[in-house]
Amino acid sequence: MVRKIRAKLVLQLRAEGLSGRAIASSQAMSRKSVTQVLDAANAAGLSWDDVKDCPDGEVYSLLFPGRGDHHSVFAQPDWERIHKEMARVGVTLKLLHGEYVDACAAAGDAAMSYDRFCRTYQRHVLVTGAASRVGHKAAQTIEVDWSGPTMRLYPSGASQPVTVYLFVACLPFSRYAFVYPSLDMSQDSWLRAHVAMFTAFDGSTPRIVPDNLKTGVIAHPRDGEVVLNDAYREMAAHYSAAVLPGRIRAPKDKASVENTVGHVATWVIAGLRDRRFASLPELASAIEERVAAYNAEPFQKRPGSRLSVFTTDEQPLLRRLPQVAYEISRWVYGRRVARNGHVSWARNYYSVPFAHIGAKVDLRITDRSLEVYSGHERITTHLLLPVTAANEYRTNEADLPVGEKYQLWDKPRARRWAERIGPSALVVIDRIFESVPIDEQGLNPALAVLRLARRYSAERVEAACRIALAGPVRSPRYAHVNPILVTGQDHTRADEAQPVEHGGYVRGASYYAGGRQ
Repeated sequence: MVRKIRAKLVLQLRAEGLSGRAIASSQAMSRKSVTQVLDAANAAGLSWDDVKDCPDGEVYSLLFPGRGDHHSVFAQPDWERIHKEMARVGVTLKLLHGEYVDACAAAGDAAMSYDRFCRTYQRHVLVTGAASRVGHKAAQTIEVDWSGPTMRLYPSGASQPVTVYLFVACLPFSRYAFVYPSLDMSQDSWLRAHVAMFTAFDGSTPRIVPDNLKTGVIAHPRDGEVVLNDAYREMAAHYSAAVLPGRIRAPKDKASVENTVGHVATWVIAGLRDRRFASLPELASAIEERVAAYNAEPFQKRPGSRLSVFTTDEQPLLRRLPQVAYEISRWVYGRRVARNGHVSWARNYYSVPFAHIGAKVDLRITDRSLEVYSGHERITTHLLLPVTAANEYRTNEADLPVGEKYQLWDKPRARRWAERIGPSALVVIDRIFESVPIDEQGLNPALAVLRLARRYSAERVEAACRIALAGPVRSPRYAHVNPILVTGQDHTRADEAQPVEHGGYVRGASYYAGGRQ
């Protein structure tokens, strides 16, 4: 075919003095082809000096204009649009070819076959250098892992530097990266890093691909179902995602994040190696700047950058985030509900619906709340008491059965109990409440005195309160009333009792052996 004539080479050899016959013989060309080139050059007035700096294809076009150009009879689709559509979920070449055929039929143009459509698209992908994106769907997967290399903090006054671990996440389609510094690799830090990641991406994906860390995956057997950490599974469900951990010892299952971890070592760790940071927020700010520069760095083998591909092609396809961010929580299993209808946590007590008294329940504790679960059903919720609180109760009235004896204790209820014991007991209770700035602080001391009526008769408790009031302590409490009952001083006359100013009362002389003889 004339198309294959190396026209530039023929002109070069002629300039070197070879004849047409010699050129054809030395280059294995037909004499007719060589003659056509020489005749065309003579007709166009072109010599070797005119074309020596031109590419072969341009020389051929100058000698044989229009020859060999191929014009397809088929309508050509917008291949750039086709390539972007292929990144979307569920989109296939078969679907796009059907839409292309329908558009051609509506416009009256000739449509290429499905086979030609696929081959032409493959050539377009290779020519434009976009082949590296084939195989990843946009906004479908996030790969996450801890970086092996670490960083250091140098707090003022500290004798030793503090190790900082880096959580790394990557969207495989755009290769857009996220890095989060943490002081440890605990479960809470793992979950907080994910929450920060979703916030930074401003969206979520259906799949999260982690490594097989115990903070996320409890067991990953060769055969059978993967067992996930409850808190990790719950966090993923909050963002409408499923955790699909990579196979054990199979880094190619999350090759994108493995590659990004290596880049983080260069862009972040090495880039900040000469700077010393005293606090984690200061380090986090510097890391954010370095990662932003990394995402904006142009690709080497295709147009654009991680940031541009993420912004234009992937971020609009991410799932919307829930209105409320996930709260980090931990689970405590098998706590038994006490007979008073409360379950204990961190030295405090929280009510549970009375129907569950004696049963075992599970607790979900967040930074602000405590939730009680029976199986998969949440049965009650409480605001968490502060860490400084001890032996305090949080009770929902709806958790208690109907009846006064099941209602919350307060000052009026304590006074009604004291009235049933006697006037001296009522005075003791009133003085206890008078001695505290708020009624709640006097509730436990008052109940401690009143509960003595469960061990002793109301008459004895009333007598003991009368004796205690006759002493030097204006506001007697349990520590003053109880010794009177224990030693039996309430059986004697109140004026014979010997009060002790600090710590109760001592036994009288009649109690000892000398007094009984």
